[in-house]
Amino acid sequence: MFGYRVPAPDEAMLISGGRRGLGGAPFRVVTGHGKFVLPVFRKTRFLTLAMCESEVAETCVTRQGIALTVKAVIAFKVGNDHESIVNAGQRFLSDQDQMSILTGRIFAGHLRSIIGSMTVEEIVTERQKLATEVLETSKTEMAKIGLSVDSLQIQSIDDGDTGYIEAMSAPHKAAIQRQAQIAQAQATQASVEAQQAAARNQAEYARQTAVVQAEYSAQVDRAQAQAAQAGPLAQAHAQQEVLAAQTELALRAAELRQQQLVAEIVKPAEAEAERIRVLAVADAERMRIQAAAAASHDRVALDRMLIDQLPQIVKEAAAGLSGANVNVLNGADGLSEIAAGLVSQGLTILDSVRKNLGEDGAAASSGAVEVRRRGNGDGKVDID
Repeated sequence: MFGYRVPAPDEAMLISGGRRGLGGAPFRVVTGHGKFVLPVFRKTRFLTLAMCESEVAETCVTRQGIALTVKAVIAFKVGNDHESIVNAGQRFLSDQDQMSILTGRIFAGHLRSIIGSMTVEEIVTERQKLATEVLETSKTEMAKIGLSVDSLQIQSIDDGDTGYIEAMSAPHKAAIQRQAQIAQAQATQASVEAQQAAARNQAEYARQTAVVQAEYSAQVDRAQAQAAQAGPLAQAHAQQEVLAAQTELALRAAELRQQQLVAEIVKPAEAEAERIRVLAVADAERMRIQAAAAASHDRVALDRMLIDQLPQIVKEAAAGLSGANVNVLNGADGLSEIAAGLVSQGLTILDSVRKNLGEDGAAASSGAVEVRRRGNGDGKVDID
């Protein structure tokens, strides 16, 4: 559209004429969008916001008085904030290439200042420290002109023909060379050892081969000798087996004869002895039973004799009471008690006599029992 202007993504559009910009700036700043600009009455210019590069090659003197040529690369751009764009526009809008030139000069001065406070050893071994200090000291000045530094890289440090840096590295070179020589010697030694080990392995392999060949030859000789002796050995083994079979046959014949003798002589004798023993035991048992029967018969006869004498015993006991002075308190019941007592006394006497006769075998076999009554006038009865 006529009069409508749009800046590129890496540009800032500066519109002059008309009212002033923010903060009293002599122009208005537009980034990221378009703006309608009146022709003739307004003027539009563009300031780059892209990354720029500046190279520095400066001869600096260290704290030790040694001149060093330092080469560095600075990456910078116009700041994204409104103030930085205004500052850069006022300084570089008409000639934007001056940004790289001025930046190089600023950093060259700071490099001389920082390197002048350091030794060669520090500069060589601590390049990042050098770059950081240069960035920190130049940050304020770069901000005043609307520029911001993204990075500073020290590319090279050269001492010219003085040879200081080379001399400084000489001990390290010597150490590296010494390590290289040691490594080479170790490699040579390892190679020689490997060759010697290979030779030993070959010799060992040859020895093992000879041993195996000798063993094979010995095995062949043994096989041939065994084959030559196979016939006689087979015949001897056959004879040995025949003898073993004959021996086994003789042993079996002896065992059979022994079994026959046992069956014909020992077993009949044992049977006869057992028969005699059984007969003897039976005869002894018969005699014992007969003796027991005879003794039982005598006992039965004795018991019958005692039973026959029981009435006479009771009678004698009652006769002993005839002269006694007995008072009957309970009438007929009292008389019954006296009669029962007499019978009980008679049975007790009978049982005592049977026990005594059982203990005395001679008295039991005779069967003589004497029962006497002895009266002493007090109503008591004694039985012998």
